Amino acid sequence: MAKIALVTGAAKGIGLETARQLAQQGIHVFVGARDLNKSEAAAAVLRAEGLPVEGLALDVTSAADIFNAAYVLESRFGRLDILINNAGVLRDEGGFGVNTTLSVPLVTVRETFDSNFFGVIALTQAMLPLLQKSEAGRIVNVSSILASLTLHATPDSPIYGSKAFAYNVSKTALNGYTVHLAHALRDTAIKVNSAHPGWVKTDMGGPEAPMELADGAKTSVWLATLPADGPTGGYFHMAETLPW
Repeated sequence: MAKIALVTGAAKGIGLETARQLAQQGIHVFVGARDLNKSEAAAAVLRAEGLPVEGLALDVTSAADIFNAAYVLESRFGRLDILINNAGVLRDEGGFGVNTTLSVPLVTVRETFDSNFFGVIALTQAMLPLLQKSEAGRIVNVSSILASLTLHATPDSPIYGSKAFAYNVSKTALNGYTVHLAHALRDTAIKVNSAHPGWVKTDMGGPEAPMELADGAKTSVWLATLPADGPTGGYFHMAETLPW
C-alpha cells in the first residue's frame, strides 16, 4: 500500500516540487494550499505527469480547514505517513536584507507566527493520531538557516546581516517545536526534523538565489523518507547538521 503524504503550502515553489519528488517515489500526495483552485491546479499539473496527487484546501491558520483535512485523511485512508509543514510567510518590510527588529509592527510578528509557528502546531496536533497509525510516521518542519541563533550571533557567519526579525524568530521557535516534539515521540516510530531548503529561486528567495527548485526540495524529501535508523530531533540541510 502506498504511503500517504500531506505537504502544506504546496501550490507553487518548494512545496510543489517537494510534492512532485515524493509522488515520483510512488507516494500518494495531498497538495495543501490556502486557495482550493490553486491547489487543484497544482495537483492537475502533477497528475499530468502521471503522478498520484490530489488537491486540498488547507490554510494552516484555519481551524475549519485543519479539521476538514484530518477528516478527509481519516475517512479515506485511516492514517498519514508523512506530514511536511512547508507553508510559511515573510512579512518583514524590506525582506531578509533589513534589520527589522526596531521597526517591525507587533501585528506583523503575530501574523508571521500564526502561519509559521502556531499553524504548524495546530495542524501537527490534528494529524498526530493519523501519524501514530503509520508504521513509520515522518514530520518535517520546513525551517531556515535564518533560524540559527548560533549563526546570527557570529559576526563572520553568512547570515549575520540577515535580521528579518519576525520571520527569523518564527523559524527559531519552529526549531524549538521540532526538538520538543521529537522528544515527546522518542519512543514511537515517528521521526521529527527541521529542514533548511537552501536559498532557492522562489517568490520568497528571489531570482538571484543560487539554488534551483529541484535541489530546494531535496532536504525535505530526504527527511520524509528516512529509514528506521535515521535521525530525529535534528536540523539539517542536504543531510548536513546545522547549528541551532
